[in-house]
Amino acid sequence: MLARLGTGDDAVDDRVRALLLATLYAQPTSLAIGAINGVASAGIAAYVSGSFLLLKAAVVLAIIASARVALGYWIGRDIAPEEARRWELAYEIGAFSYSIMIGLVAAFSIWQQVSGHIQVMTVAVALCYGTGIAARNAGRPNIAIGQLLLSVVPVIIALLVNGSLAYVVLAVTVALLVPAMMSISLNVFATLRKSILEAQTNAQLAERMQILARTDVVTGLANRAGLNHELTEKYMALPADRKLMLLWIDLDRFKEVNDTLGHPVGDKVLAEVAQRLSVQAPENATLARFGGDEFIVACEVERRAEAEQVAGHVLDEINRPFRIDGERLTVGGSLGVALLPDDGHDIATLMQSADLALYHAKVGGGHQASFFDAAMTRELVHRREIEAELRAAIQRDELSIFFQPIVDLETGRIRTFEALVRWFHPEKGELRPDEFIPVAEETGVIITLGNWITAQAAKACAQWPEDITVAVNLSPVQIRAPGAALGIQNALREAGLNPARLELEVTESLFLEDDENTARFMEELSSLGVRFALDDFGTGFSSLGYINKFPFKKIKVDRSFVSGPNVGKKSEAIIRAVAKMGSTLEMDIVAEGLETVDQVSAVRDAGCNLGQGYYFSRAVPDYLAIMLLARERDTHSPRQQAS
Repeated sequence: MLARLGTGDDAVDDRVRALLLATLYAQPTSLAIGAINGVASAGIAAYVSGSFLLLKAAVVLAIIASARVALGYWIGRDIAPEEARRWELAYEIGAFSYSIMIGLVAAFSIWQQVSGHIQVMTVAVALCYGTGIAARNAGRPNIAIGQLLLSVVPVIIALLVNGSLAYVVLAVTVALLVPAMMSISLNVFATLRKSILEAQTNAQLAERMQILARTDVVTGLANRAGLNHELTEKYMALPADRKLMLLWIDLDRFKEVNDTLGHPVGDKVLAEVAQRLSVQAPENATLARFGGDEFIVACEVERRAEAEQVAGHVLDEINRPFRIDGERLTVGGSLGVALLPDDGHDIATLMQSADLALYHAKVGGGHQASFFDAAMTRELVHRREIEAELRAAIQRDELSIFFQPIVDLETGRIRTFEALVRWFHPEKGELRPDEFIPVAEETGVIITLGNWITAQAAKACAQWPEDITVAVNLSPVQIRAPGAALGIQNALREAGLNPARLELEVTESLFLEDDENTARFMEELSSLGVRFALDDFGTGFSSLGYINKFPFKKIKVDRSFVSGPNVGKKSEAIIRAVAKMGSTLEMDIVAEGLETVDQVSAVRDAGCNLGQGYYFSRAVPDYLAIMLLARERDTHSPRQQAS
């Protein structure tokens, strides 16, 4: 086999070699036609000249040609990169053998001085073959140039050996043809090789761009596009006896990290979550950042128990504290889990089921894993129905504001009315607040609803005597909404109500996640004269720190200390302690849930100065609230007292 002739083949990888080698085996029909021509010319030369030497050469040439044609048709153009070198060697052996025999047939014709037309025929075949193959096989220049030399050099030698002037001139002419054809072969090869390498580079770049398009920049996990691609592949390859588990993760306090410590720290938290998932997730699991602070883990499991184990491990990892830039952060997460085919027969349904399960995990307080249940779908349908009807109810004025009095326990006079929303559905009748308020909070409708309640309460209060105030419950969702304080101010301005006559009741759950924004909201309104009350004190995460930090003027002791099943000496002692604290801080203390005269006496003796409950009055419409005030004024008028 000839040397590589400095074509730079060592720099060409097997993939490029296979592509170029395919050009050699391409179009085996043309290979067959060339073989037939070569064998026919050799056979005719042997027959006409009667030369035994030419006959043997023709037979050998026929055998080689048959083998090459058969190999060409068998291999075709599909050559694996790892097999390229082996098939290149096979082609070289056949090509070089055929070329040398073509050259020898022409040389033998000249050497044996057969008739002139036979010599012309064999020499023409050798030269045409050599020059033609130099272009056809330029994809592998060592083979093309080798075939050219093997088919032409014997002819040149035979012409020079003959020695006649015409033969010598012809030998020189043929010799000059060789470098010209070699140059053509090398130029064609360089062009082919450059095109293939560029195409390969472009393909690699396109593949890289595709990978980038499917990868999340912050975490290095798959993004939504990558997730869709991998989920489809997992779905198509899922064995019949296996389940596809989809675990949807939502970080519970990530917004707080972003708002207080900044987005760079938030990105580090996301990257740390991705790292923990990579360590904890099963082998071959698909990991993705679905967007924001949501992650997806998808993997095959054999049964539900295995899925529960995976979810438990992931939840434990997410709930472990983080250490970011020296800060110890507790973020935590909620998990929703669904299985295919149990909870859905396609990817879209599976994701909906996992999303529903995640929703229930968050509604349940977060920091937990929830598996999909069919009842969740029915509940979602009900909630969406409530949401749509609530939006319409606000537009159609189906909602009403009722007012429950808060009474001074010493004088029995009404000091405040608490505004309570009521919904009288045209078909379903009256709906309890606990049926639609949670839905309003989860969907954001509470912002519109809360502003409407405040506006209606302010308008009603503007019609009451100057010493009567109105109290409105605020949802944490409403307070965190952009422009929350502005919405309260607009309600006061439109009603023409003095801000000091408005009390806003908030619960302690408000301060668990958004302490800074809440403080800003309360300070802005307090500076205008709006009063704040801490509602349901004594339940949940009660803390005296809230009372010390925020501008509360009133504390409402939860009804469970007044009329609950655990009422006794302990609850009475708690009420006394709270009342004593309120007296010292010059704060009003309201006892909720008063239903009997004994309860009224007990909380009054304990130190509460205000009371609220059915003992005094249920919540009533605005016109009845005015009647209550009018009757009270008449009862306590100087004329009535004189009589």
